[in-house]
Amino acid sequence: MKILVPIKRAIDYNVKVRVKSDNSGVDLTNTKMAINPFCEIAVEEAIRLKEKGIATEVVAVSIGDKSCQEQIRTALALGADRGLQIDTSETLDSLQVAKLLHRVVEQEAPDLVILGKQSIDSDNNQTGQMLAALCGMPQGTFASVINITDKQIQVTREVDGGLQTIELTLPAVVTTDLRLNEPRYASLPNIMKAKRKPLDVKSADDFGVNLSTKLKTLRVEAPSQRAGGIKVSDVTELVNKLKTEAKVI
Repeated sequence: MKILVPIKRAIDYNVKVRVKSDNSGVDLTNTKMAINPFCEIAVEEAIRLKEKGIATEVVAVSIGDKSCQEQIRTALALGADRGLQIDTSETLDSLQVAKLLHRVVEQEAPDLVILGKQSIDSDNNQTGQMLAALCGMPQGTFASVINITDKQIQVTREVDGGLQTIELTLPAVVTTDLRLNEPRYASLPNIMKAKRKPLDVKSADDFGVNLSTKLKTLRVEAPSQRAGGIKVSDVTELVNKLKTEAKVI
């Protein structure tokens, strides 16, 4: 079984985001970047499936300029077998990314595509669903448990009412939720080995996908700072403030 794992380069979740002075976007100058946390969970799950003997090859793919090779190498250090960079300097929306990944799926013919349910920067939660539709594959989103038997995959997904288990026929697309697993840390020997693993680079233009976007960012603003809290002397004062100030009662 071949597993394809799309990953995204994003600002490290521990870093405080800074907005550019002209409000045109997020300032990435000297900012620590990392694999998007949901994508890291997808990489971990693919590696665990390989360790169980279910998967035979794990391919990590990322779309962006040369800087995203750092995240691909991280995935290789975690246990992926080879990497693929789709080189482009364009800022792509979810549909463009899904169309490029669709071309990759056609070329690689994976049995399973597993990716994060969303990225922590754009936070769209769209690419996995769009990719499944373009590929004509069944999809299991928000996966918290994955079980594979023969040509079937059972996905336990988190929904508003609790947990829902669905069964899909492979090949399929699965998006990961936070509770699926706890990603491992890359060891130093594996980091060194990752430098020798194959990493192919292909131009986005070679895939024949129209990369013109219909989305335009008008303005980016930092969230307003929260006001400091206050202490109340008793429950009566609390209730009064909830009624008169918060207006929640």
